[in-house]
Amino acid sequence: MNQRPGVRPLRETCNGQVTLDGSVADLDSADPMVIQNPKGFVHHHTYGGLSKFFQGLAQGKLMGTRNANPGAPEKRIWLPPRVYCPDTWQKMEWVEAPTVGRIFTHTTVLYPGAPFRASVPCPLISVEIEGVCTKLMSYLSQGTPKIGLPVRAVFNTTHPTHTILDLSWVPA
Repeated sequence: MNQRPGVRPLRETCNGQVTLDGSVADLDSADPMVIQNPKGFVHHHTYGGLSKFFQGLAQGKLMGTRNANPGAPEKRIWLPPRVYCPDTWQKMEWVEAPTVGRIFTHTTVLYPGAPFRASVPCPLISVEIEGVCTKLMSYLSQGTPKIGLPVRAVFNTTHPTHTILDLSWVPA
C-alpha cells in the first residue's frame, strides 16, 4: 500500500473505501453532510451546520467561521467552526483559514482505547494559527513534535474519510 500524508488506514477495500478500524465511513448525502459509520449497527450522523468544515477537508481547505455582522467584537476566525457567534449569538460566515501554524502544545498517544482510529504512536498536537482565536487539536503525521515548531496542514483528499482524520500536520 502506498503511504500518503494524513490518515494512515489499516487497509483499503477494493472499491476505494477507506477502512480505519474495521469500519467504513461512507458519505450518504452531501447537504447536509451525513456519513454512515457502522459500529456493529449502522449509525447515521449528520454534521448539520458544520458540514462545510468536513467538505472543506476533503477538498484540501481549512474552513472556519467568523462573525461578519456590523458591531461584531472582532473579525477572529473560529476553528473548530461555530454556527453562531458565542459572544453575540449571530449567524457566522464561512471563511478559509490559513493552513500554516505552530505547535502550541503536544502529547503522544501510545496506548489508545479500542475505537482510536489513528496509527500509534500518535503525536497529538494543539495548533496555533494566526488570526484564529482557538487552538485546533489534530495530529502530527510526520516528524517529532516540539512546542513552537512551524507546521502546515496536510489533507487526505484522495480517499477522504469525512472525519477529522482527513486533516493532519507536518513540519513546515
